[in-house]
Amino acid sequence: MRCTVTNHTCKALSRKSSPSISGLYDIVVLVLAVYVYFFVRGLVDARESDAMDNAHTIVSFEKSLGIFHEQQLQSTILDHQWAVSIANGIYMYGHWPVIVGTLAWLFIRHRSMFRIFRSAMILSGLVGFAFFFFLPTAPPRLVEGLGLVDTVTLYSEAYRVLQPPSLTNPYAAMPSLHVGWNLLMGVAIIQASGNRIWRVIGITMPLVMYVATILTGNHYFVDGIMGSALALAALAIVTWWKQRPQAPRMTTPDTLSEMPLAGSPPTSEARNVDAG
Repeated sequence: MRCTVTNHTCKALSRKSSPSISGLYDIVVLVLAVYVYFFVRGLVDARESDAMDNAHTIVSFEKSLGIFHEQQLQSTILDHQWAVSIANGIYMYGHWPVIVGTLAWLFIRHRSMFRIFRSAMILSGLVGFAFFFFLPTAPPRLVEGLGLVDTVTLYSEAYRVLQPPSLTNPYAAMPSLHVGWNLLMGVAIIQASGNRIWRVIGITMPLVMYVATILTGNHYFVDGIMGSALALAALAIVTWWKQRPQAPRMTTPDTLSEMPLAGSPPTSEARNVDAG
């Protein structure tokens, strides 16, 4: 079959027939966002005194709620090297590898969902920057007197190699995007996967990461709660934005000229169709 169409239709078909360009754009946006995240986070001039003060404020808040048990929880694994190794492994390898793997799967199999969760990560990351700048918070492992240790640094150098100190901000405990972004990946797996086992993994993965952030001395209880709330709020905003009613497109003079009038004979373009 040979068909001659109008220029307007050709442009529309051209846009629809270039998924590779759209996919490349999606990847570039994500890579740039991750780069900016690490670059800007490393440049944030966190004030140590403010970070320590804010950390003590969080500790006092948790004590008032009766949930400050970070030191007691960590002490249960310090005498068991295997438990420390598991907690460290989850914290180090259960974050970015999981995010990259999940987003790659969404990109290949569920492109529209990929865009939603990518945008939710970017939005929550931007809000996280504001927290890191205006509310720098020292993690429990850096606060003297709390009795917590940095298990990741004491027992492994891999994480500091994966994330060099020059690209990290040590006073970015609040909120925990370790927990928040893992929760986003868990929600993505639950929504996109029809496999029951993968759905169970999607549910348990963020919870396991939440516990690991506390056992390794990197976050307080409220950090994970705030990170989760931030991530879910970003996801809700992005989903609403994508699903909002679209305003009808205005008809341009070009498109009006291409629309045949009622009762008019077929145009030359419409007649120029050979069915074979």
